[in-house]
Amino acid sequence: MSEVVLRPMTFADLPPVMGIERATFPADAWTETMMRGELADQPRTRHYVVAERDGEIIAYGGLAAAGDQADVQTIAVLADHRRSGIGRLILSELLAEAARRGTDSVFLEVRADNDSAKAMYTAFGFEPIGTRLGYYDDGADAIVMTRKLDG
Repeated sequence: MSEVVLRPMTFADLPPVMGIERATFPADAWTETMMRGELADQPRTRHYVVAERDGEIIAYGGLAAAGDQADVQTIAVLADHRRSGIGRLILSELLAEAARRGTDSVFLEVRADNDSAKAMYTAFGFEPIGTRLGYYDDGADAIVMTRKLDG
């Protein structure tokens, strides 16, 4: 397989991104209107990237940052490309962007039943700080996690 390249997400990327979104999060996928709203705030308060391999978008992720706090909005990887380090690559980029913007801490929500994502976030130094009961559209709980950034 060829190298994975990260680049800023653009509006032109929305068709493949929305396909990944619906495949990854069938019960609570964002709408294209929601994603367009996120991109409209880029780069002011948002930082979205896509991961490409051989010209195909295979993953994406996004960060919201304002003041001293940032939030990982989403990370999604096509099923055929999971467990290959792409999610870690995207998370590393989002954390680097949070640091570039001078934030002190990064927050995220992860499905309580998504053990692989929770393990990745824990490996990156995120710690659980609470639970949002019934957070997702299908009634699943979310674990709220945070990580302090090195000053």
